[in-house]
Amino acid sequence: MDRRDFLGALGGLLLLPVWPADAACRLRGGCLRFGVVTDAHYAERDASGSRYYRASLDKMRAAVERFRRADLDFIIELGDLKDMRPDKDPQESLRFLDDIEAVLQTFRGPVYHVLGNHDMDCLSKEEFLSHTCNPKAARGQAHYAFSARGVRCIVLDANFNEDGSDYCRGNFHWTSAWLPEAQLSWLAEELDAHRRMPTVVFLHQMLDRFSDISPKLCVGNADRAVALLESHPQVMAIFQGHHHPGHYSRRGGIHYVTFGGMIEGPFPAHNCFATVEIHPDGHITIDGFGDCPDRLL
Repeated sequence: MDRRDFLGALGGLLLLPVWPADAACRLRGGCLRFGVVTDAHYAERDASGSRYYRASLDKMRAAVERFRRADLDFIIELGDLKDMRPDKDPQESLRFLDDIEAVLQTFRGPVYHVLGNHDMDCLSKEEFLSHTCNPKAARGQAHYAFSARGVRCIVLDANFNEDGSDYCRGNFHWTSAWLPEAQLSWLAEELDAHRRMPTVVFLHQMLDRFSDISPKLCVGNADRAVALLESHPQVMAIFQGHHHPGHYSRRGGIHYVTFGGMIEGPFPAHNCFATVEIHPDGHITIDGFGDCPDRLL
């Protein structure tokens, strides 16, 4: 069964118990709706070029306020939530993280996190994870999966050096990001176990090395991950951050959507976030705000 046949068959299955049959789901026509924000880079430091570090706190407040009015199932941030000052003080960086995490947690619903390279610029993964709050079984995890309204959501962590060591307190170069063997094996098992569920994948660095994007922005072993994803027809889309201008590509029936960075530009003239809606017939709508474009996939 190819991907088109899978989605066509899925359209019929959605009338059965694939999607939860609760009242909220019926009111939404069976749609999964969630908010996305990425690359806030919040820090109490002066602007540098197009990056307005301080402004990200107000931008995030505006985004969460819009999310709270949108009746979403969850929100997810795709990494680089905080930044640091030039002196690389870990305690200050944790304070920046606490401040912007507090804004995210004003959302009345689940908030999921993806690790970005700047999240470990002067911190360990454990420190970052202990100062953020994923829901339930995802709490304290760097890669994990969860289900929402019949859609399987997979979060990956590509913040590893080529030798398999974790990013930790700046022991990395931002152009070298890798998915370790153990995580690729976990991904294969996860995909195999949920072949009948439409699936989307979230990560910070980009997987579409095959596109016109610079390989420096992509996961070093992205080709292996893409081959694995393309071998599973339930995979609909990859949602990414890292590249602040944003990007889009498509291959093998999978959409690769890179959301733009919230940090870019002063507030209120600029902001960047989106709500995503996955429909029972397999199409995806992205309602962008500020500098984020709308998309119909």
